[in-house]
Parts: sequence; structure tokens; C-alpha cells
Amino acid sequence: MKIYTNKNNTSTLKLLIAANLAGKKVELINASFEDDVFAGPRSLPLLEVDDQLSFFASNAAVQYLFPVLDMSENGQCQQMLEWEATRLNPAVNTVLSAKNVASDLKQALQALLHTLNSALEKHQYILGEKLSSVDISAWSTLYPIYYNNDLKQSYMGDCKHIARWIEELANAKAVQEAVKQWGGSATGPFGATSALGIPLVASLSSPVGTPDEEEEAGPTPEEIELAKENWLNGLKKLQPPLKQEKLVLPVKGRKNILITSALPYVNNVPHLGNIIGCVLSADIFARYCRLCDYNTLYICGTDEYGTATETKALEEGVTPREICDKYFELHNSTYRWFNIGFDYFGRTSTPQQTQISQKMFLKLRENGFVSSQSVDQLLCQKCDRFLADRFVEGTCPHTGCGYENARGDQCDKCGKLINAIELIQPKCKQCQHTPTVKPSEQLFIELGQLEPSIRSWINANEKSWSPPARAVSRAWLKEPLRARAVTRDLKWGVPVPIEGYQNKVFYVWFDAPIGYLSITQNATKEYEKWWKPDKEYDVKLYQFMAKDNVPFHVIMFPATLLGVNEGHVLVSHLFATEYLNYEDGKFSKSRGVGVFGTDAQQTGIPSDVWRFYLASIRPETSDSSFSWTELGTRNNSELLNNLGNFCHRSLSFCANTFKGKVPDLVLTQADYELIALVNREVIAYVNHIEKGRLRESLRHVMSISRLGNQHMQAQQPWVLLKGSDDDKQRGATAIGLCCQLVALLCTLLAPYMPETTRKLREQLNIDAEKLRINPENPSLLQYLPSGHTIGKPEPLFTKIEAELLDTLRAKYAGSQTDRNEREKQQNGMATSLAAGCSSIAELEAAIAEQLSGKKEPSNSGNKVRQIKGSTKDKTVWQPEVNKLLELKKQLAAVQAAAKKQKAEPKDCLPAPPASGEDTVESLQKAITAQGDKVRKLKAATKDKAAWQPEVTALLDLKKRLAALQVNK
Repeated sequence: MKIYTNKNNTSTLKLLIAANLAGKKVELINASFEDDVFAGPRSLPLLEVDDQLSFFASNAAVQYLFPVLDMSENGQCQQMLEWEATRLNPAVNTVLSAKNVASDLKQALQALLHTLNSALEKHQYILGEKLSSVDISAWSTLYPIYYNNDLKQSYMGDCKHIARWIEELANAKAVQEAVKQWGGSATGPFGATSALGIPLVASLSSPVGTPDEEEEAGPTPEEIELAKENWLNGLKKLQPPLKQEKLVLPVKGRKNILITSALPYVNNVPHLGNIIGCVLSADIFARYCRLCDYNTLYICGTDEYGTATETKALEEGVTPREICDKYFELHNSTYRWFNIGFDYFGRTSTPQQTQISQKMFLKLRENGFVSSQSVDQLLCQKCDRFLADRFVEGTCPHTGCGYENARGDQCDKCGKLINAIELIQPKCKQCQHTPTVKPSEQLFIELGQLEPSIRSWINANEKSWSPPARAVSRAWLKEPLRARAVTRDLKWGVPVPIEGYQNKVFYVWFDAPIGYLSITQNATKEYEKWWKPDKEYDVKLYQFMAKDNVPFHVIMFPATLLGVNEGHVLVSHLFATEYLNYEDGKFSKSRGVGVFGTDAQQTGIPSDVWRFYLASIRPETSDSSFSWTELGTRNNSELLNNLGNFCHRSLSFCANTFKGKVPDLVLTQADYELIALVNREVIAYVNHIEKGRLRESLRHVMSISRLGNQHMQAQQPWVLLKGSDDDKQRGATAIGLCCQLVALLCTLLAPYMPETTRKLREQLNIDAEKLRINPENPSLLQYLPSGHTIGKPEPLFTKIEAELLDTLRAKYAGSQTDRNEREKQQNGMATSLAAGCSSIAELEAAIAEQLSGKKEPSNSGNKVRQIKGSTKDKTVWQPEVNKLLELKKQLAAVQAAAKKQKAEPKDCLPAPPASGEDTVESLQKAITAQGDKVRKLKAATKDKAAWQPEVTALLDLKKRLAALQVNK
């Protein structure tokens, strides 16, 4: 076996350690991209096993050389290798190559190291008590950090478990031999001018967050033959496109996909964690389904009943209906800006919601699943009301938690459900009064009677759910299900249609999921065709949500539908996510922490970039974090330099060299091998997205773009087109094939970036209905026939400057209260700045500086205009505008006062005594009057120039009085 490598590549160290530990001999060969060793992507190191088998991705090569089986049922080994490749390795490489490391990048790497340190605190090795390929990969990546004293102190100062682990592996003979063979030592791996271990890829950098390519062996003969077949005949095998109706109904003979995302509360604007957890994920999947010609309906709306709404209404001093109207519009406009393509976006406070909820409840009662119980509740005597969940807060009663701000229904810290009566030291949220306990008659749904049906249904369907959804459902079923109250003492909600309960409403857990049905009914009167389909219709329900909503969708709502027993469709695929954190903390709607949907609109960053970034960090198997630095890096490296660069280069070559007409393609065996590699990515894209792994699916789209860039760099069509006829044909084929890859990228990216792909379709000059995929046989198709004329190529993305990211990071730091206080301070600075200027010359100089950023007037620049041009975020440039307006206002006041003083100079002097001579009495009266005048002027304006003459006159009077008293 041979390893082709460049100097100082730490990924090569991974392979050498793996080979030595496994007792496999390898030959290390220095190589460059000019060497003829690359049958596939040009990436080093390259492990060549034999003529038929090569590995281009270092982690895949490590697994081949050191094949330790996965040690967990949840694929933890694969997950950790992915974490090393996509998070740890890029972060380390960026730190090593950066001249000045930004504070947030430093914090990001420290957070990753703390994660690793925590894992090693529990076990000898990362995954347990047995060495695995994860240890080899992570150790090699951290080698240049640990053996540099400055870096070690900066990043690993408190990571004692990592230090123990590194030293232990470093003492292993196999590791020492690998390090020596690689060219390093225990005193430090690199010289002062080395490449610092950054894996090299032709024409591409290795930025933070860019995933390593997970290429395995080259394409098999079967894959190549299938690539040829699909290339020649794939378009013919696509289903006829579905006719676009205003609102679709199930169609016989087609896959009918019903999609919902958890209904957002209307008590606040959604933050980015809400958006990616629910509506954006569902929208990406719905757009994918339409690409596949699945008959698709995507329904969502606002959840408007319950204590969250009443609490917000009390806070703002309006009615619950007014709160719902206000926040419905805010949610609706926010989702439109994010290009969320609902088929219908409705709300739950409708007559249809009342009708369906009451009907289903009465059916449950008729079927014997409803009982009544007298329960103790918290009563606030001061407010004269029972305190339903969110009207009461206290200390969490669950062992080991003790969170002091737990709500009466759930603890935000430990995530467990709570009965309000269980809270320790409860307080009324409205008046902070300690409530008393009083019995109240409530209705319950007997979940225990429905438990066998629920368990049977979960066992049959959970394999199609995401890991967080399975974990939550299993946790709930560890204990027997208990009856749960379905009514509560509130006014805002669906009324209970039973005698004696008219003053109660349904608990939001019961009526909110029914909102999916009522919103569909608002969209079409034939809603039961989706929710109670006939057997000949194949309807599958897909639901998207964050994990905190899972209990209501795997226990409560299914219990209702099973208890009603009228043939309602139950969720077949439930895709829940973990939590998205904000920088080093957590998003919080209640405290206003993080970036909210309305904030994103003001940043000047396009919605498609937000969609791309949020999908790329979607917390599918574990919590993930939003980072301003990573947002900029992914935009600049993956979108601008990778995807945008490839698309623009390919189409520009076609436009400039072939007058915009796609050239004829004469494909060689090597071309079909490339197509086969591309098809692997398309197959992986489909497999992942069908299972709700949207982040993973997106990775494979970017891999296709990287393959395209590498193919163009390898073929060098700009050279071939100047050569022989054969060379020109090869060059034309290379350009044509790259254009086809652009069309494929446009197709696969459509679910993620709808506005970008709309622009790209215009550049390709092709209709959306022609860019579809066959999910049964995913592959690259001839989307562009030979001779097809493309449109005008244009850049798709722009660079996000670090200065803008720094400004936005500072702006959105802290809570909403902190931000409001900062804005007040900034506006106050404008007034104080102007007040500090006392003369016309000083004010004119300050205005000139505010306009141009210079101390003197200048026409060469305009500070305010430049800031406004750099971002659409009003709150970024408004303080500067306020300063400018305040300065101009003060200048106008000073100029007016000066003009008045010049016209009537005597007005500023005290009137002389009637006798023409000063007397003590007359001067004392004049001083008193002048003092009053000065005080009034100072109170009326901070403009020194307006009241300074009066002060001068007062001082003159006092001097004259003093002189008179001395003479006497």
C-alpha cells in the first residue's frame, strides 16, 4: 500500500498511525497535484491499496486500515468521525493558519475541546475503554496544538483528560514510529515556515465547517454502466410532472405526502432555533418532495390558545385576540421572507378549530376514554383566578434539578413535565403573590386505557423517526401512562361542550395538534381526504419539530386519534431535532436572547444564505450552535468560493467560448467514472433527505460542487481549447459536462435555496419543471441538450465582511433588554456629542467628521452613507444618523442666536440705572433678574451659545457691584 502526501499534512499522520497500529506496511511517497496518481478527486493524502482501490478521505482511509467495529447502537463511531472531520479538524486548521485568531473562533475551538475532554473524563478513550479510529483521527488533528506550548496553554490549559489521553497514545511504540516516519517529534511537529498541517485540495481551502470528503473506493463497473444508462435514458424515466393545482388533494397512483411542522406560539417572534427546528426543515422536505413529483401538501399555522397567549396579552395590556392578530402577521411575514412555501398557513383560533375539537372530544367521551376528577389547583386570591401552567412559576420539584424559574407545566432546564401543584415556592406570575391550594373539577383523558394501542403503534413506526424522536418516546414509555387533564380554568380557548364545564376550556396539548386538521379544513372543505383517506390513497404523514414537542405528537395526539377511532392518518415519519444554541448560550424567546426572524431580515444577509447556514448546522443528532464567524466562513468559502465559483466559471466558459450554446459531449471512460462518483452523491442526497437528515443531504450537494471544481481544474479546458482537434473536443466536453453539473446542482439545491436556484435557472435558461429527480434511481441526467442556449452568467453570492459580522455580533449580544438599553445609550450619545460643541466652528467640524469620517469637510466620502450602504439593518446606522441630525439642529440654534445677538446686542446687557449711575440697590436687583433669566435659558436648551451672552452679562453686573462696594 502507498500513501501519497504533501509535507506536514496531519491527515497523513492519521493514516500512518492507523497502519502501524494494525501492523500494515505502507510506503510514504511525496506527491503533488501534477503527479499522475489521481484517478478521482485531487486530495492529499491518498491511500492507494491496489490498482482497484484508493481512498481520498483520510477518515475513511483510517477506518479501512484500522477497522474497529462501531461500539454503540446509535452509530456513535460514525458520528464522532463526522464531528472530527466537520468541526474539530477545520477549527484546528483555521487556528493554525490564522495570523490573528478571532475571539469567537478561539471560543469555538475551546468549546470543541471541552466536549472531547468531557468524553475522555468518562472513559479511557473517546468512545469507551477500547481504542478506535476516532482516537487516531482526533489525536493526529490535535498533535500540532498540544506540542506547541503557546497553543497548548491557550486552548488546552484546563483539559487535563485530553492531556492524559494524548500522552498515553504518544507513548505507544506504533504512534512514535508513525510520528517519526511522518517527520515530527515529541518537541514539536513543524518548522517556523511549514504548511502547519492543513490538508491541501486543488484550488480549494479547508475552512471552518467544510466537511472532509467521505470518498471510498473508485466507482465499480456496475456503477459506471448505470451512469451511462441514466445519462442516455434517465430523462425518459421521469414521471410526468403533476399538474399544479391551487390546493392539492390526494391522487390515486401517486405518493401523497402530507407535511406539518409544529405550530408556533403567537406570544413572540420566532428565533432561528424555532425556524430550523420546525418550519424551515419542513419546507426543505416539502420542496424536495415536489422535485420527486410526490403529491405534496404542506400545512402549518399559529397556535393561538392557551396561557402563553393570555400571559402575553396581560403583559402588553391588550386582549388575547389582539395579541393573536399582531403576532400572526409577524410570523406570517417572517416566514415569507425566509421563503417558507406553505400550501396554507392558518391559525387555530377559528370556528373550524372549535367545531373539530369539540366533536373529537365528545367522540372520546362516548368511547369511554374521558373521566372527571377533583384536583387541587393553585388559586391566586389576589387575582381571583386559578393559575394554569404559565401563570405560575417556582422551583422545579424534580430531583437533581432545582431550577428556580420552572413553569407550571414544564421545566425548561430538565425538560420534564410538571403539575403546577408540585412546584416548590410557587408564585403568581402576574402579581407575585403566593397562591393557595383549592380543589377544582376537571375532565381527564384516560391514557392508561389507550396505552396498549399507543405502544403497538409506536413499535411499528418508530424506525422511521429521527433519533431524538425515538429517544423521547422511549423515555415516556418507561413508565405506565397516566390519565391527563384535558380541561383547565381559563377563558381564552376552545369551550368545553358539557353541562357544568362551560367556564372551562380545553388544555392546549389537546386542541393544538387538532389545529393541523382545522387549518387544512380552512384551506379546503375536503380536508378529510387528507386526514381520513380512503384505502386506495397512499397518504403518508410527515411531521417536523424540536424534541420538546415530541411527547404531544407521539403520545397525546395519537392517543386522541386512536381513541376517536375514525380512521385518521397517524404520523409515519416524525423528524425531531435537538436544540440550536446561540454562540455560547441558549436561544430564549422569553428573555429575547439570540437572533430572531425579524432580526435576520435587517442584517442585509440574503434569506437563502440564512437557509443554507441553518440547514448546515441543523441539530439532527446533538445540540449545535449558531456562530457569526461560522456563518461568514460558510458563506465565503462554501457558497462563494466553492459553489458560486464553480457555477460562474462553468457558465462563463460556455458563454464566452461557445456563444452560450452547450457544446456536444463526447464522453470518455474517465467522464463516466466522474458521473458515477457524482451519482453516489445524488444517491446519498436522496437517502439522507428521505430519512429527514437534511444537514447530511446538503453535505452531498456541496461534494458534487467540489467534484466539479476538481474536474475543471484537472481538465484545464482553457488549455485544451488551444490545442489539437482532440484536445478541443476534450475541452468542449469538459465545459459541457460542467454545465450539466451546474444544472444538477440547481436541482438539488432548490429545496434549500429557492431564490438562488431561481436565479441560476434564469442563467441556465431552463424551466423549473425540467429540473427534477427520480428518487427510485437518482443520478445525473442530460438536463441541457446539446445546442441549448444558456442565459447571462452572473455571480450568485457576495462576500460577507468580517466587520459586518463583528457589528452584528455586538448588536445581538445579551438579551432584548440589554439591546434596548444600548440603543438608548447610543441615541443619548448623539445629544451629548452635540452638547459638547459650543461654537459654530466646532459644530461645523463635528458635522463634517460625521459625514466623511474626517475632521475637516470632505467630498471624498460620506460616513453615514457608507454605513447605510453596507447593511440594511437600520439599528446599525440609525445612531450615526441621529448624531448627524442632532449636530445640525444645534448648529441651526447657535447660528440663530448669533444672528439675534448681532442684530440686538443691548438685549444681552443689563439696563443702566435711571440716574445713569450704579447703586448697590439697583445692581442687586439687576443681578437677581439676570440670574433668573440665565437659569431659564439653561433649562430650556443645552446650547451654550444661546445662553453664554446672558452669563457674560450677569458676570459683568457682579463685577460692577463688587467694584462699587470696594470703592465705598
